[in-house]
Amino acid sequence: MIAYHPSLRDRQLLGLKDMGAAELQSILKRAAYWEAHEEKRIPVLEHRFIANMFFENSTRTRFSFEMAQKRLGSQVLNFAAAASSVEKGESVYDTVRTLESMGIDAGVIRLKPIGVLEELAKHVKVPLINAGDGNNEHPTQALLDLYTMQKQFGEIRGLTVSIVGDIKHSRVARSNLWALKALGANVKFCAPHSMQAAELEEHAPYVTMDEALDADVVMMLRVQLERHAEGVLKSADEYRAQYGLTTQRAAKMKPHAIIMHPAPVNRDVEIDSELVEAPNSRIFPQMQNGVPIRMAVVERALR
Repeated sequence: MIAYHPSLRDRQLLGLKDMGAAELQSILKRAAYWEAHEEKRIPVLEHRFIANMFFENSTRTRFSFEMAQKRLGSQVLNFAAAASSVEKGESVYDTVRTLESMGIDAGVIRLKPIGVLEELAKHVKVPLINAGDGNNEHPTQALLDLYTMQKQFGEIRGLTVSIVGDIKHSRVARSNLWALKALGANVKFCAPHSMQAAELEEHAPYVTMDEALDADVVMMLRVQLERHAEGVLKSADEYRAQYGLTTQRAAKMKPHAIIMHPAPVNRDVEIDSELVEAPNSRIFPQMQNGVPIRMAVVERALR
């Protein structure tokens, strides 16, 4: 029998925009396999070296990846731009190539600028995993969101998912949009005009807050009001009044509907504090689901 050796392109994860339903489901299925393991450490990658290259601050994503990598037994190198040669002017490309030349087997990378990751991937020979690039994509966040929805409802096809908040600057909204559409879900956006991404409207309609509540999943996004100094909404209180998921609005949701949020949460801005751990909230389970999802993605990169 001839062994199948997947190409580098098949093993890296730059985004979900062009990923088909079968590949998405294969990752979700493998995540379920890893979640079912009670052992904390399953050393299937113990001779592999992975660099976590974070050129932008992160807490949940970096620790979740590190937990996933260590559970698989791999050797982990953590790189922070603030304590590196990047401060001295070394380019992102040179940094990644340096780590590649030292013998890493894969890299997890988080960047502020858009387009750099795609270009990097053309020039390195190890698989790269996108941990967030600008406002382009955040594929593993969307995968753990899909996994959370699938665990809740059994399947994603036919679900209506409302994504509410700063769509314009959200890589989470984009990755979720592409993946949810690929799996047959209906997606709606809700945002103030200054926070809308007009180029996405052909893929998902913008609706009112009341219309957004008529969904199986209401996903609130973190709002960065500092990005919208020229916008209509100039305060957290004003945003909450018009677009926040308040307890009064949550009472209008369908009985079976769930609340999601990629975190970090601005409590009492985009969502009332008491709803964060309400019975229908899946915010902390989302974080928990990030580990098996990232185990599946890391294993896929190094299989």
